Amino acid sequence: MDLSTTYMGMELKNPLVPSSSPLTRDIGSLRQMEDAGAAAVVIYSLFEEEVRLESEMLNEYLTQGTEFYAEALSYFPEAGAYRSGGEQYVDHIRRAKEALEIPVIGSLNGVSAGGWLRYARQIAQAGADALELNMYYLPTDPDVTGVEIEESYLQLLQQVADSIDIPVAVKLSPFFSSIPNVVKRMGEAGAQGAVLFNRFYQPDLDIEALEVVPDLVLSDRDELRLPLRWIAILYGRVPIDLALTTGVHTAEDVIKGVMAGSAITMMASELLQRGVGRITEIEAELRRWMEEMEYESIRQMRGSLSQINSAEPAAFERANYMRVLASYPFP
Repeated sequence: MDLSTTYMGMELKNPLVPSSSPLTRDIGSLRQMEDAGAAAVVIYSLFEEEVRLESEMLNEYLTQGTEFYAEALSYFPEAGAYRSGGEQYVDHIRRAKEALEIPVIGSLNGVSAGGWLRYARQIAQAGADALELNMYYLPTDPDVTGVEIEESYLQLLQQVADSIDIPVAVKLSPFFSSIPNVVKRMGEAGAQGAVLFNRFYQPDLDIEALEVVPDLVLSDRDELRLPLRWIAILYGRVPIDLALTTGVHTAEDVIKGVMAGSAITMMASELLQRGVGRITEIEAELRRWMEEMEYESIRQMRGSLSQINSAEPAAFERANYMRVLASYPFP
């Protein structure tokens, strides 16, 4: 039985890929993922704000007092002697590549070119096999249009893709007016993969303390349906590999993702909750199901339930909306 798949030109032994999470900060944890059967791994994200803040704080620290005393210029070593979060991240990529045999995918989180071009190049030079651009911009200005946001994404993507020689994937949100058009244009701008979808942090409100409070909620299986639907719609219609993330917790979820058309399925919440050993269990369950259903390979399954191959393509669209509502069993 052949579980192998291809994602952005990378030959992977199966479609199970741990996505960016705190688990990927530790080299020992990365080794455990590989031993458990992970086909590749996405390293935790380097955030634009983190790099910018550290750079500003370091500059202020190194120059504090130099306007008063000439000899103060020698108080501290040159800025290059200090390691920023970006440099630590690049070093982590390098050590991960030395420790692992499976592909290592870097992750940048931001929306402006800024230092991304520099860090994208450094991540590639450190040996990363691919780069995932995690674009997260929350528009709060009513004068900023959707067209402007899309164009900024495309410009950043093209600049990064043109500056490095490793494949680039874009992790997108579901909040675009036309997801197929955006994904198509991402492919034309240089992306070789699209990761659907990003789960954004949603703050909560404390109505007694009158405060905005952080509240990180891990995914559950019900969230699989959104990326599943769009991957099924996009498969065979856009010149780009598709990766499903959000809501992948079981072998059944992996099977659904592959049949919809995803090249790989990514998971983080399941591993955070139940440990990286779940990768081994899910792979075994995947093999067992394929044997029972007489599938010989992942490639045979891929896209078999996509819209383009569906006997009822309208089931993915509005035509099925009224029938679904009418079918609810009222008491």
